[in-house]
Amino acid sequence: MRISTKGRYSLEALLYMALLSEGEYASTRGIAENTGISDGYLEQLFIPLRKVGIIRGIRGPQGGYLLGGPAKEITVGKVLRTVEGSIEPVDCVHSTSCPAQDVCISRHTWSELYKEITDCIDSITLKDLVDAYYALDKVDYAI
Repeated sequence: MRISTKGRYSLEALLYMALLSEGEYASTRGIAENTGISDGYLEQLFIPLRKVGIIRGIRGPQGGYLLGGPAKEITVGKVLRTVEGSIEPVDCVHSTSCPAQDVCISRHTWSELYKEITDCIDSITLKDLVDAYYALDKVDYAI
């Protein structure tokens, strides 16, 4: 499984928004200037994120976007599924139409991999990413 720029950039933009003061709006232009992600691409990414309530948009000259809920309730898994679609490593993991499903030796492997990936990304929240971001400032480097 490979995460595309849709998934990576969505998480980066959401992390930027989560780092803002509570209730502070972010324009796509402001996010673009601070992350290097193009304004137009952010607008495309925000359409599905807004539809499922991960973010909210506020119209007007002082408008912008903010998280649709607390960062501790928005999981990486939900974000990735929203912008990437299925995260199954192969199409047959949940298919019942595979003629070899009863004798396929590798299907169990793909199912286990899918379970592990799902467990991992559903356990990480935006709050966890914010905490990890702030922890980077406290790391002492020694050579």
